[in-house]
Amino acid sequence: MDLQVEAEDLIGVREMAHHLLADLPVDLCVQARSGRRKALLLADMDSTIINCECLDELADFAGRKDEVAAITERSMRGELEFEGALRERVAMLAGLPVSDLERAYSERVRLNPGARTFIRTVAASGARCLLVSGGFDFFTRRVAAAAGFHEDRANRLKVADDRLTGFVDEPILGREAKLAALTSEAARLGLDLTQTLAIGDGANDLAMIGAAGLGLAYRAKPVVAAQADARIDHGDLTTALYFQGYSEAEFVRD
Repeated sequence: MDLQVEAEDLIGVREMAHHLLADLPVDLCVQARSGRRKALLLADMDSTIINCECLDELADFAGRKDEVAAITERSMRGELEFEGALRERVAMLAGLPVSDLERAYSERVRLNPGARTFIRTVAASGARCLLVSGGFDFFTRRVAAAAGFHEDRANRLKVADDRLTGFVDEPILGREAKLAALTSEAARLGLDLTQTLAIGDGANDLAMIGAAGLGLAYRAKPVVAAQADARIDHGDLTTALYFQGYSEAEFVRD
């Protein structure tokens, strides 16, 4: 459901609408009438554009998924500092063959429902689309190509003798780097931040979600859902198109 209001009424109407519809299976977006269609999109990858956390899946091949997934969950909930949690989890992958990255991608990674239509439709309208992940470039390159992003940015795993070393290149792309990607790309394109959209699910997405003109939480952790402008809990990712005023006839489908 998309409710369009005058800018001065936005906060009050949003709070009232969320309260009234809290117990219903409805995805709600309350926003200003003007400027709904955005010219820059930044999206998180793991558990947003794709169905899994790639690091957790790699840990499964190392026999340490439960340990790693527990840290991932705490990090995404905002209970742990992202950079430190990433270093700790990557260290558990030391010695993993590089071939397991391809195995993880081919066997475990799938685009979430509506992801390809969402990105391709936004791109076809002339908007710039960036995949910005605290995960790894091995996966973002492939996911960006599959979904239709113009560019991807992510962390890089260190490799020696065709095995992971247990280290990641510094500096780590985390919460502040995602925000910097949003602001710098908007500046490069000559856009006001009101013309941008950011979508994610974890605490490291909060800064870009908070700064964007429309910040969306997709199947998000409670700390993110509570602070986003709108959230998608029931529909697929094409819901973000309806929130921007796209009609189904404009959707770019395979």
